[in-house]
Amino acid sequence: MNTEILFISDLHLAWDKPEITQRFLHFLDNRATKASTLYILGDLFDAWVGDDDFSPPNPKIRESLKRLTESGVKVYFQQGNRDFLLGNQFCKDTGIVLLDDPYQIDLFGVPTLLMHGDLLCTDDLPYQEFRLKARSSEWQHNVLSKPLFVRLLVARWYRIRSFFHKRKKPQEIMDVNQDTVTQTLSKHNCLRLIHGHTHRPNIHNFEINGKAAQRYVLAAWTKDKGDALVWDNDGFRIEIV
Repeated sequence: MNTEILFISDLHLAWDKPEITQRFLHFLDNRATKASTLYILGDLFDAWVGDDDFSPPNPKIRESLKRLTESGVKVYFQQGNRDFLLGNQFCKDTGIVLLDDPYQIDLFGVPTLLMHGDLLCTDDLPYQEFRLKARSSEWQHNVLSKPLFVRLLVARWYRIRSFFHKRKKPQEIMDVNQDTVTQTLSKHNCLRLIHGHTHRPNIHNFEINGKAAQRYVLAAWTKDKGDALVWDNDGFRIEIV
C-alpha cells in the first residue's frame, strides 16, 4: 500500500492561466493517484468567489478532484488568502476535506504543523487587519449574498489591485516573521512546519529552546513547472510535476 504524502500550494488557478490548470489536472489524474494523501495548503485558486461559481476552469477541477478522492486518495484543503471563501458545497462536490489553519498532523511519527502561511506574515499589519475582517461570518455572508457576476467583477478588480499593492510593499514585510514562527510552533508543541504563501521555496533550519526545528516552504506553481513536497517512510524530496 502506498504511503506517500504530497504537499502543494499556491497554484493560483484562473481562467487566464491555462498552462497551470492543465499541469494540475495532469497531476491529479496521474501523479496524485500514486499517493495515499494530498494536502493542498491554500491558494489553489487565484480568486474564489463562492461555491456557486462554475465558470472555467472550475468544472474540470471539480471533476478531477472527485475522481481522485473516489479512487481512494485522501485530499485535504487549507484555505489561502485567495480562496478563503471555498466552502462546504465544494467539499461535498469533490470529496475533499477542509482543514483549520493551523492544523497539526502526525507525519511519519513527527508532529508537524500545516499552515497556508499568511498568518505568519505579522509585519504586514494592513493585511492582518483585512484577514481578521474577511474571515468573519458576517463579512463572508455579505459578500456571498451578492450576485455571482458582481463577485466575479470584484475579484478581477481585486487581483489587479493586489498586484500593484505588492509592488509597493517592501519584500521583507511579505515574508514570515521568525518570532511568530517560533511562537506558533511552541504553542502547538511542534518542531516542524510546512507552509506556502510566500512563494519563497526553501528549507529553514533553526532552534526552539535548544531543539532543532525545520520550516519547509512550498513553491508556487508557474506555467513552466509545478513543485510537490513528497514525504514517505524514507524522508522527503521535492518533485517537479
